[in-house]
Amino acid sequence: MKKVLCLLYVVVIVVMAVTTIVEKYQGTQHVATYWYGSWWFSALWALLTAVAIAYFLKRRVRRLSAVVLHLSFVVILLGALLTHLTARQGIIHLRLGETTDTYMQGSGDTTHGMKVEKLPFSIRLTAFEIKYHEGTQAAADYQSRFIINTGGNETVGEVSMNHIYSLGGLRLYQSSYDPDERGSYLALNNDPWGIPVTYLGYALLFIGLLWILADPKGQYREVLRSQAKAGLPQHAKAGQTQHAKAGQTQYSLPLALLMVGCSVCGDVIAAPRALPQETAERFGRLNINYGGRICPVETYALDFTKKLTGKRYYKADDGTGYSPCQLLSAFIFYGDEWSGQPVLKMKGGPLKTTLQLPEHCSVNTFFNEKMGGYILGPYLQEYYQGQHDKFHQDVAKVDDRLQLVMDLRQGRPLKLFPATSHVGAGGGSYWYAPTDNLPADIDTAQATYIRDVFTVLNQHVQAADWQTVNDLLDKMLRYQQRYGASSVPSPTRLKAEHLYNQVPFPTILFMLCLSMGFVCLGLAIAKQARRGTARRLRYWEWGCCAVMALAFAALTLCLTLRWVVSGTVPMSNGYETMLFMAWLLQLLTLCLCRRFPIMLTFGFLLSGFFLLVSHISQMDPQITHIMPVLRSPLLTLHVSIIMMAYALLSLTFICALAGLFRPAEMMALSQLFLYPAITCLGFGIFIGAIWANLSWGTYWSWDPKETWALITLMVYAVPLHQRSLPWLRRPLHYHLYMLVAFITLLMTYFGVNYFLGGMHSYA
Repeated sequence: MKKVLCLLYVVVIVVMAVTTIVEKYQGTQHVATYWYGSWWFSALWALLTAVAIAYFLKRRVRRLSAVVLHLSFVVILLGALLTHLTARQGIIHLRLGETTDTYMQGSGDTTHGMKVEKLPFSIRLTAFEIKYHEGTQAAADYQSRFIINTGGNETVGEVSMNHIYSLGGLRLYQSSYDPDERGSYLALNNDPWGIPVTYLGYALLFIGLLWILADPKGQYREVLRSQAKAGLPQHAKAGQTQHAKAGQTQYSLPLALLMVGCSVCGDVIAAPRALPQETAERFGRLNINYGGRICPVETYALDFTKKLTGKRYYKADDGTGYSPCQLLSAFIFYGDEWSGQPVLKMKGGPLKTTLQLPEHCSVNTFFNEKMGGYILGPYLQEYYQGQHDKFHQDVAKVDDRLQLVMDLRQGRPLKLFPATSHVGAGGGSYWYAPTDNLPADIDTAQATYIRDVFTVLNQHVQAADWQTVNDLLDKMLRYQQRYGASSVPSPTRLKAEHLYNQVPFPTILFMLCLSMGFVCLGLAIAKQARRGTARRLRYWEWGCCAVMALAFAALTLCLTLRWVVSGTVPMSNGYETMLFMAWLLQLLTLCLCRRFPIMLTFGFLLSGFFLLVSHISQMDPQITHIMPVLRSPLLTLHVSIIMMAYALLSLTFICALAGLFRPAEMMALSQLFLYPAITCLGFGIFIGAIWANLSWGTYWSWDPKETWALITLMVYAVPLHQRSLPWLRRPLHYHLYMLVAFITLLMTYFGVNYFLGGMHSYA
């Protein structure tokens, strides 16, 4: 029976993994119908559950904590079956002022493949509104108001993102809206049996997960007791000499750091003109509508500079350095001169090789009348016609960077001027660029000022009349504060963003942490070889702990500044979750390093790795407003707990690497992390399910991220069953399994985001 159970367990995992890949190529509707929604998929889960129950009863497990935990999964699966068999889902399409008593049965935002069914009431849409973040056209919420008529009784209702409307067993959710903003799509869900049973399963799961950690007779407490007896590495008492004992040996890891150097080449070009530093800083203190939020021009200038040059500043061939605000303003006021300056950093690749481009190119490099004008034009056309090889991908990326300059020279991004309109912006304050078509109802004096101020400013810049330029910039700031009203960030947020822009926290910290990781690795090797006195090594360890504390404080400040600037907890995208993961690892290291000095090596290397990963090109550090559906406390809790699980599981991976050389000792430490990691992962997955149910009416949708999170939970749950799987009691076998299991974690976080896609690909 055990072999059958193991076989079914593996088959279920493999089927789910394959289905996520099929979804990428065949589409969500295909797998929803022929895979997840098929009879054989349900039968496979039912068979696995039946065999698992039979095996559980055969083993006569009497520990109540284990009974509750395993029973919770049975109840959750029963709830899922009831939802599959009895729940009704659909979409109600409403138009302003119109009444309907039908809905389209099915799920999703499209009407393809759905059938029309009758509602037990009629509903009329009275208003639909998109609420924007102040001063921008970035959506903050979507809200529908309606009147429901049930047997002659009218009830006023309202739904918005994360706020549902309930009527009996029916629940309505804001789903989508018509492009003309005069119609709304409401998701309908009626699941009177599945949800209560599933929530009961969740409650049992939460109790069971906590119970396995606290159960005095449970396996986790056995792990703790065995490690207490084994005497895991800890600081020797003052005055005592440290000797190599079983369980006290430090560990070495076969790790290496690859450093890539870059050289600057090209002809020396005379330094073009730029604003003085003081004037450029005044320009940077102005506010701008950038990325859907109001922020200092300094932020836009920093992003502009990094995208063009690959660095936070620009250094000309003659050694002259230019700040981001100087570079941005230089392209605005001295565009012709700067178009010939080699500011574009070219990465190696087929584009650079084929066109024989230098290490640094100017904008003019890509415009040649003898070659037909824009030399990337023909290749860009081929890219849009479907040629997406590496060469054409590089063409598209360079074109995006050149477009930044072209747009800037035409003034499109310079949305520096707030004005109140009741026509063009749908009511309220909005920020305009001088080249925008201004709404007709804007005050004439304001419209004239918006259109003409840059012309006047440019005249004084060309005349190098810096005092007048400074005065004009100060007047522009006062204009923004007067007419921007509440859309202008508070002084606290502006100071926080300025500090955040000035210090590249993640860059400094990833270099520091990786360097300190190798220092700690050297200390571990020295301790293993008995080099140096115990006192001297202890002082070094204390110093490393102090550095970790400083790194933790700096990263805490970085995340706090992002929180203050964005107004939301910094866990809404891949970049922020990488920083949060590093923060959690540093916190765990500080909590455990006195008892387990090897944690310093693990903590520095892993946190440095995650900070390094945050710099990869696919991750965008830009601070933006988050999607309306993500503005939920439950989501914050869900992401926090999931990230804690990922951090702990990452430590089990490092333990597995070290365990290839010291198996027995590292297995004990790995299990210390594994049990709470599984607890956090289980909590996080099902809190996410509750959030999804409250947000859009379905607690599980087989999205690739959900599916791979479940796969990860199932894979990492296997080592918890060593009594049934005795081969996992052997340390080397255990570590090899944990190394392979880490692939599922990488797939869950990175593979889904950058390969499979889905609703969670923003994470």
